[in-house]
Amino acid sequence: MSKQLDIITWDTDSVNLYADQVREFFGDEVEIRTYSVQAGTIDQIAPADVYLVSTCAFSDRDITQLLPSQGKVVISEVYITQESLYRLLAVPRNTRALLVNINQPMATETIALLNQLGATNIQFVPYYPGAPEPPRLSCAVTTGERRYVPDWVEEVIDLGPRLLSGNTFIELAFHLKCEHILDQPHFQAYLSSLAKHSYSIERMFHRSIQVESLFDLFQQALDAGVIGVDSDGTIFACNPKAEEILDIPVHQLLDHPSQESLSMLPFGECFANRKAIQARLVEINGSAVNVSLQPVFRSGRLMGAFCILQRFHDEEKRQQKMRRQILGKGHTTKYTFDSIVGQSQPILTAKALARKMAASSAAILISGESGTGKELFAHAIHAASARRKEPFVAINCAAIPDSLLESQLFGYEEGSFTGAKKGGHMGFFEAARSGTLFLDEIEAMSPMLQVKLLRVLQEKEIVRLGGVDVIPVDVRIIAATNEDLPAIVRQGGFRRDLFYRLSVLPLQLPPLRERGQDVQLLLERIKEGLGASFSLSPAAIQVLMAHRWDGNVRELRNCVEYLAYLDKPIIQPEDLPPTIFSSTEPGSFSPAPDPGEPCAGDVTGQAMAQLRRAAGSDLPAYAFILSELCLSSSMGRKALAARAAERGIPMTEQTARTALLRLEELGLVEVRRGRGGSRPTSLGRAISMRLKQTPSF
Repeated sequence: MSKQLDIITWDTDSVNLYADQVREFFGDEVEIRTYSVQAGTIDQIAPADVYLVSTCAFSDRDITQLLPSQGKVVISEVYITQESLYRLLAVPRNTRALLVNINQPMATETIALLNQLGATNIQFVPYYPGAPEPPRLSCAVTTGERRYVPDWVEEVIDLGPRLLSGNTFIELAFHLKCEHILDQPHFQAYLSSLAKHSYSIERMFHRSIQVESLFDLFQQALDAGVIGVDSDGTIFACNPKAEEILDIPVHQLLDHPSQESLSMLPFGECFANRKAIQARLVEINGSAVNVSLQPVFRSGRLMGAFCILQRFHDEEKRQQKMRRQILGKGHTTKYTFDSIVGQSQPILTAKALARKMAASSAAILISGESGTGKELFAHAIHAASARRKEPFVAINCAAIPDSLLESQLFGYEEGSFTGAKKGGHMGFFEAARSGTLFLDEIEAMSPMLQVKLLRVLQEKEIVRLGGVDVIPVDVRIIAATNEDLPAIVRQGGFRRDLFYRLSVLPLQLPPLRERGQDVQLLLERIKEGLGASFSLSPAAIQVLMAHRWDGNVRELRNCVEYLAYLDKPIIQPEDLPPTIFSSTEPGSFSPAPDPGEPCAGDVTGQAMAQLRRAAGSDLPAYAFILSELCLSSSMGRKALAARAAERGIPMTEQTARTALLRLEELGLVEVRRGRGGSRPTSLGRAISMRLKQTPSF
């Protein structure tokens, strides 16, 4: 639930400006209401969690009588930008100028602020609407109130609106429970743009109990080591993070000279040059640490310095966490090797090989028919690898148009094309940094993107669309295809060099039809997941085991869902879905029955009716042929005629040949040419079972 913040100032422009600044950093986490004396809403203040109050708004009234609740009160502190301060400092000394603002309290407050910032080279004369006639000075200084400057002033220095200070934002973050905003890069940039306030520096060194707590909060929000030294170089502050990075107990640092205890940190250089040191990489205890030093001045006197320490690895992890938050997706693995069901030798061999591949960071190419579990294996490999705690990002190359896939993979900079998001967009390579990127249906990737992917694999770096900065990426690639990729390479449809880059570790997954009893294991697991309670008759099991399962596990799941919806305790062959008998076998047959046909209640019934009409008086011979083929799986017409003679069934080779051709037309038999013999289809097996259960033909 978002917090409520009421902002109260004297004038409307200021209250709107402060509201915009707060929204920029706090976003939707805070609901804002604004009130101003100028708008006449000062007596309508509603209860809030926190009140941000400008002192000039209550110059002649009791603040406690106007605020309706016990919410925390933060008095706004305002700064000007560093650039504006430089403009003032460039004015010749002893210059007299009007300081123009909207009323007397704000004019006086602004003069005090500028003097504290060191702009003592100008003698300010306050001026505001209703003020006594001022001296006719040629120069005027204002903070966004140019409209009140007299017409006869020759030079106007407009410093722009005064901005909320860093201390104000820290207090707001503390009371609104939004401390994380202090760690945002654009908030740090905002702080850097403000002029340094000598009064706030004095409070940092001689702080009260309240500011001590705020300073501690600021250290925690940075998630970095903070070390403070005074003007003599003696250490007076060291937070727990700095103690951890340095691996030195805090009691061995406090009140000790920094040059002796922390000789690896450039405090001496910072003091000698009286300049900040930004982003210097220092090795501490074998780790790369990013070091920044900021000297602190008061009225030109060096008061000391602060040092910020951050391990490079910690910064990488922090950025990775932010990337995940920006994308708003949980890029994590869902499956492990325990999720892969099967006891057949082909699947056990594939799992064992995949486990070994997980120990490497080399690229993997998983091949297999649709529905064999390629993404399942990719998840399991990542979960068993050293990258298991890092992101797992999956993308289907065939599901995204080429024009969009490039920007999704590599990201883009702001303004790189029409419709690009403000601030740009992070791609999946950046999102998967330190983790695994799974590229499914890799064969669908365009030649242009194949070239870019090849470069990423070679150089381990990317460049965003429309950008120039090189971004290093440590990503493990797992690609997958359900096509014959080597054949596509030979035909020129896929780059040969990229194929070899991707298939450093090739993994071929077996189709379901080669996994034997795994069909029943998978069926029971799927049935359990659906909460179904049906059982399969032996005949139904025989039909399912003989099915080719060209759709593999995905087709099996569809079949189980179909059977679950039938709500039958025992499933017979005729209850199986029509696709089992029609869609996957060569010469499949599912014609519409003749009107009034009594056996047209299901696919098997339809086929039975057609068989009766086609066989006529030879139906016993047809039934015998189906039965024999089901027993032997493959048999020629000579063997069928000989077997029929043994059983006393009249059948010549020509009769057998004619019967086989008719059965093939009906989709009950697959006739192989030459010496291959013939074998029954799934539908043929179901018909044979029904014929055996029929007392008389």
